[in-house]
Amino acid sequence: MKLPSRRGRFWPTLATVVGVALALALGNWQLGRGAQKRELKARFEAQAAQPPIHIGAQELAASDMDLRRVEARGIFDPRYTVFIDNRIHQGTPGYHVVMPLKIEGSERYVLVNRGWIARPPLRTELPEVRTPAGPVTITGVVVPAGRVLELSKNVIEGRIWQNLNVERYRKAMPISIQPFVVRQDSQLDDALVRVWPVPDFGIEKHYGYAFQWFALAATLAVFYAVTQFRSRAKPPAAP
Repeated sequence: MKLPSRRGRFWPTLATVVGVALALALGNWQLGRGAQKRELKARFEAQAAQPPIHIGAQELAASDMDLRRVEARGIFDPRYTVFIDNRIHQGTPGYHVVMPLKIEGSERYVLVNRGWIARPPLRTELPEVRTPAGPVTITGVVVPAGRVLELSKNVIEGRIWQNLNVERYRKAMPISIQPFVVRQDSQLDDALVRVWPVPDFGIEKHYGYAFQWFALAATLAVFYAVTQFRSRAKPPAAP
């Protein structure tokens, strides 16, 4: 019986080793991402149980505020409102109303996502938003509002924006704002809908991907072992 040559076994062996190593590395990476998301979820839950942080005149770092519960007192300024488009609530198209709150005792503002409102029948019309005239205290959670994938450059139509970007807002409006957005959950008599989804940290997704990569590594190893065994066990060809 003629055994496969070393050269004939080299490339399949190399390909299998590389494939298994890559699959294991990607599986371990997904496990690491899952662990990071689990820690982030635990931090979010711990922060949610703490008293809210008061937002004042001093600028705060956005990285320190992500997912933190906060409170702020001031006056809403409707002049600088933007409406975030394509927000659906119970099948009805509408907007998220983002309005700056002028922080009491300062010239600094903080952006507040006040909630959802239905879109008027005509695209050219803007919804009428009830806004308290005097000082209010709002509470909420700081949510990330950074870069997003935009397939078109036409992302602003007057006060209707496709997405909220803090840096873009800073360039467009002549006011000084905190570098983050507060998603309001305190109630006001304004008829806005504030039913926010629970943050999805995607922990199970990463563990699912890790299982797929480990399964691929096992499949490659088994396939290589079986094919090598069959090639060695194959009887020699008749003369």
